Amino acid sequence: MDIRHAVGVKEHIDAETLGAVACWRASDRFSARERAAMELCEALVRDDRDVSDACFARVRDHFSEADTVELIFVIGYQIFASKFAKAFRLAPQGFAQDVIR
Repeated sequence: MDIRHAVGVKEHIDAETLGAVACWRASDRFSARERAAMELCEALVRDDRDVSDACFARVRDHFSEADTVELIFVIGYQIFASKFAKAFRLAPQGFAQDVIR
């Protein structure tokens, strides 16, 4: 979560909230809008899950059609970037450490 952590810090998201992303379902740090986005992300990333109609309905309760398309594009791009980095065994670039210092 190197670059995403660095961006989160630059956007003034506190460390506790960034740390809670991994357990977002159990955390009270996230709004209904954020939860809908994370549920969509989880459904898209995991091979053992589909994006259910109920999940899409929750997303559409909080995001416009254009926002939904952009959200899915960004999630897809991050999946691609992660697979690309994995294939080439690219190490984290240290962005998070630069922001924390």
